[in-house]
Amino acid sequence: MINDVALLRLLQLVSAGLPIGMYSYSQGFERAVDDGWVSNADQAREWLHGIMATALTQTDIPILLRLMDAWSHNDTEQILFWSRTLTAYRETSELRAEDRQTGQALARLLDALDFPEAKAWQKQPEASLATLFSLAAVRWGIPKHQAALGYLWSWLDNQVLCAVKLVPLGQVAGQRLLTELSALIPAHINNAFRLTDDELGGSAFGLALASSRHEMQYSRLFRS
Repeated sequence: MINDVALLRLLQLVSAGLPIGMYSYSQGFERAVDDGWVSNADQAREWLHGIMATALTQTDIPILLRLMDAWSHNDTEQILFWSRTLTAYRETSELRAEDRQTGQALARLLDALDFPEAKAWQKQPEASLATLFSLAAVRWGIPKHQAALGYLWSWLDNQVLCAVKLVPLGQVAGQRLLTELSALIPAHINNAFRLTDDELGGSAFGLALASSRHEMQYSRLFRS
């Protein structure tokens, strides 16, 4: 169960208005559209679900859970280990930069909100969004399951907003896409909870290729 205060803090943490700049990143989606790989709602659904199933569920979410355990025990060694592991799974410089920049931005915000542990992460190269998200979740008393749901929802919400702008999709089509894909989130979260350390790891080749090509894209709206 999650109490009312923790639920409100989770809503704050996953809000599109959280000032960490997520709106400026598309994670290669912009290049996928530019190359004609994604040109309608069905293709956008396939693209996003593929990434959610083969990358987020296999790396980000299970590592987020381990980071929450590490923060709960104030285990600095394990926090650094899992942060570095997540960085190692990022297959392009843009994806690594995005994770570092959003993580450091969240560290600055949490420092301003009186999280003393966040200060050291503001210039930490191994900072990731999951590292600081997990810190906030633990200190605000958000249970692991709800934190994982919120993290994956936040990613999906941002990616659907990218699809609305880039494909482009209408607002109703975007909400339909968000409704359909978010219904799959609980099953993916349950799968992430079952993974052992030896089972971690996943890759979406299209994501890596689109992200690497985005680095050379001449005209673009997004930083990744």
